[in-house]
Amino acid sequence: MRLKGKVAIVTGGAQGLGQAMAMRFSDEGATVIAVDLKTIEYTHDGVEGYALDVADSDACKTFFETMIEQHERIDILVNNAGITRDAMTRKMTDEQWNLVIDVNLKGVFNLTRHIGPHMEAMGGGSIINISSVVGEYGNIGQANYAATKAGVIGLAKTWAKEFARKGVPVRVNAIAPGYIMTDILKTVPEDLLNQFAQMTMLKRLGEPREIADAALYLASDESSYVTGHVLSVNGGMRL
Repeated sequence: MRLKGKVAIVTGGAQGLGQAMAMRFSDEGATVIAVDLKTIEYTHDGVEGYALDVADSDACKTFFETMIEQHERIDILVNNAGITRDAMTRKMTDEQWNLVIDVNLKGVFNLTRHIGPHMEAMGGGSIINISSVVGEYGNIGQANYAATKAGVIGLAKTWAKEFARKGVPVRVNAIAPGYIMTDILKTVPEDLLNQFAQMTMLKRLGEPREIADAALYLASDESSYVTGHVLSVNGGMRL
């Protein structure tokens, strides 16, 4: 019960990595609020759903105030909500660019601008930004996505300095997953999945639970001396 008594917010919590992290955290004793545009269709002890557009600044402020009113504290924030709108740069539209920036980057800022200072005033906390191997190395046809995932690494390093500058143990880190077998990847042709697997040193794709385990480590006191770090969970991927 490594998170016993803690309150955790997980954005993008309706499915995939967000669902895996929300369930893992609750299994370790946390009260988890899984935030998503979509309805939370699964049930799990200790996980409650909340509908929120993280790109909406006013809605994020209201959500923060509601969480403090209901739970009095927020100990863990996982900024996981993200989307893709892939296109080659020369063909990428303003709509594709702006939508990905709004959700993947502005959405991370919208919640952390409230929760980070709250943790600082409360005396500590853990913030985890979910980046991507694409944010570390780039990828053809994903200029918008790569920019946001590199951006959340920069935010993590900046916030690790800002929120701990008065000696308060607010830790901020990032996780950069490789190719993980979420529902999205299950629609990809098997031969292409095999190509992805061969790009890793471990010759396989990752599982959502493996990202959830990495997030659990960063959320728990086991990582009490880890901040401003990017944890690459990609099977030794070579690009």
